[in-house]
Amino acid sequence: MCGIIGICSLNGLGEPLGRALKRSLTKLEYRGYDSVGVAVIGKGELIVRKGKGKIGEVDARVKFSEIDGLIGIGHTRWATHGKPSDDNAHPHIDCGGRVAVVHNGIISNYRELRAMLEGRGHVFRSETDTEVIAHLIEEHLKEGANAFDAFRKTISELKGAYALVAVVRDEPDKMFFVRNISPLVIGIGSGTNFIASDIPAFLEYTNTVVVLNDGEYGYVSPSSIYIERNGKPVNVEERIRHVTWSPEMASKEGYSHFMLKEIHEQPMALRNTLAGIERDEVTKIGAELADARHIFITASGTSLHAGLIGDYLLTTVAGADVHTFTSSEYRKYMKTAGEGDVAIVVSQSGETIDALLALRALKSAGVKVIAISNVMDSAIPRESHLAIYTRTGPEIGVAATKTFTAQLMVLTILAMSAAAARGYVNDDEAAYFMNEMEQVPDVVQATLANNEAKIKRVAASISRASSMYYLGRGLGLPISMEGALKMKEVAYIHAEAYPAGESKHGPIALVEKSFPVLFTIFNDEYGEAMEGNIMEMKARDAYAIGVIPKSLEERLDKVLDIAIPIGVEEPAIATIAYSVPMQLLAYYTAVARGLDPDKPRNLAKTVTVE
Repeated sequence: MCGIIGICSLNGLGEPLGRALKRSLTKLEYRGYDSVGVAVIGKGELIVRKGKGKIGEVDARVKFSEIDGLIGIGHTRWATHGKPSDDNAHPHIDCGGRVAVVHNGIISNYRELRAMLEGRGHVFRSETDTEVIAHLIEEHLKEGANAFDAFRKTISELKGAYALVAVVRDEPDKMFFVRNISPLVIGIGSGTNFIASDIPAFLEYTNTVVVLNDGEYGYVSPSSIYIERNGKPVNVEERIRHVTWSPEMASKEGYSHFMLKEIHEQPMALRNTLAGIERDEVTKIGAELADARHIFITASGTSLHAGLIGDYLLTTVAGADVHTFTSSEYRKYMKTAGEGDVAIVVSQSGETIDALLALRALKSAGVKVIAISNVMDSAIPRESHLAIYTRTGPEIGVAATKTFTAQLMVLTILAMSAAAARGYVNDDEAAYFMNEMEQVPDVVQATLANNEAKIKRVAASISRASSMYYLGRGLGLPISMEGALKMKEVAYIHAEAYPAGESKHGPIALVEKSFPVLFTIFNDEYGEAMEGNIMEMKARDAYAIGVIPKSLEERLDKVLDIAIPIGVEEPAIATIAYSVPMQLLAYYTAVARGLDPDKPRNLAKTVTVE
């Protein structure tokens, strides 16, 4: 996730355009902060200034806030392709310095496009996927196309999830744009128009907006807006809206808290993660896992629960010998780990100190290390032999939500790749699995739409509880563990997760009238046993909540107080969608208790001390 801003003005804003771009970028810095840059057209010249670092640091070095002109674009980056560096910072330009582009998202076919362009003599300056866009526009301009036609031809060649804005020196009054999944919104002023990833970027100038839909493209000039979809013009007047948010509300896009915003961002975060996974990379890692003597998975907190899902799938589907442990306990395995073993280290930030220490110890023992992280070129991926990234953008809420489901997606795909390498999954089964995985973002979207109001009511009813249980079997246990952790983190309810079969070996002693128990039930071999566990708790007057497959709704609705049906049946894939109701329940319970879920007491987003 990156931040984009574009400004075009007839007579200026009463200050250097670079200064206005800087102020707008500051309001987008939560979307990315490893590098920043601007491109301004002034006096017939395209000027680009950019660099690695936060906005203030880069401006102090390159003075981009002092550039003036009547049209400019800016970008604050969250690295996805290429480490944070001056060269990889946006905007990116073509060979001739005529075109500048800023981009949020992923161009999944950039390797093929880059090879084609290099074959035609184009020289690339960065490692990014974005730079191919500038060179493609240049290529079409050389063919005689005008700027907008060159832009249209370019976007027709792109695959992936992205939003981008481009300027062309030859047409200095237009900003060309396209939205494909990643967000983009136009701000309409008086003699000045804007385009940005988020409304906060331009809210101090105007509250009149047009929110772009997927598949729309066009251009913005100081006095006009043109939008097309599938070659047909869109009626802009019908789309104009007036925003009543405060600037703080706008930074959360109208959501009350960042946690809720990030829960709702999961469909896009999952699409971006899937688009960013390279098949060759997955095949290579799958082969490494298939050949391993032992596989160790280590992580902390929420990432550990994702690791436990990976453990279960690697064990049951790929037949691997897997050992998963919390990173702070790595010393237990130092006499068994060695040459021929592979470790997966999972860390949202890539800087978690316990995970980093475990990585170093395993690596020194001769173990090959694979990192899964959300932060490009952070310590853990940097020190690992191989790294694979989630593509969720920065996560501001302390309680992990979208990074967790993206980790599940990556680990599930890696487990299936290992199973294929071992011959447990054939080509048809692998193709079916990937097709099902591609539907997951839509399933998550439907889960949010269909269940949020119900979950909010459930949260109000359990908000007075002091304790509750989360019970599951098989894949349901790690998801239950994550649900319980979320409830502890943000609602301060003593929530404990247990294997459902163990509940009668002690925990059931605490169950009394209205004691909340949440059951995680998949469409698997544990269904009948889980139904028996529900009956045990109901016999003691527990308040039984079930996250269940839609196929079992009619049957289980009779024994549960509340059923939350999920529209995906394959358990290995369903774990992602099942996580969402757990997150919503914790969030709304915290709000019902008058708490701020964005700022849970005693917790930090990244733990960097032992």
